[in-house]
Amino acid sequence: MAKIYMIMGKSATGKDTIYGRLIKRKDLRLKKIIPYTTRPMREGEENGVAYHFSTDQELEELCRKGKVVEKRTYQTVYGPWHYFTVDDDQIDLAGERDYLVIGTLEAFHQIRDYYGISRVVPIYIEVEDGARLTRALGREKKQKEPMYEEMCRRFLADQKDFSEENLRNAGVKKRFVNQTLKQTVDTIADYIKKGR
Repeated sequence: MAKIYMIMGKSATGKDTIYGRLIKRKDLRLKKIIPYTTRPMREGEENGVAYHFSTDQELEELCRKGKVVEKRTYQTVYGPWHYFTVDDDQIDLAGERDYLVIGTLEAFHQIRDYYGISRVVPIYIEVEDGARLTRALGREKKQKEPMYEEMCRRFLADQKDFSEENLRNAGVKKRFVNQTLKQTVDTIADYIKKGR
């Protein structure tokens, strides 16, 4: 029976890069779960790769049809942005291949409740806060229209969202410190292999 491995961590911990490296590893044979969002596309993003970009109206229609597995709404300085997972036939836990997705603690709780505690495994990534802030600022500077206010809001919100209490309540015990990308990816790959 397949599992869903969910990569989580504060912003700018390298989740997207780690995800990209893990999904490409042939020895892991992981399948993607592509989440949905109503936030605007960033420079260099492509619809259907990291996210399915949707409108508020499309989200309402999916909710009406009972297709939304989990949904989170963030009150940003640009208005509400929704992130959600859809029951759109991407996931078949009766199969033999495991899945990989990036999410938050809130999403982890909802997906775990939907699919079962033994089927959803957290992979929590950590980076020292000063290094995270430097990374986030560097990433934002590269945008055509940098959203510095939103970057700061996310940084502060992450402190609350990923508090020690919230991590404990979610049952997150194992942590992966992302100091050297290759080593972090190899360590997570070994962890996934041992969990099979």
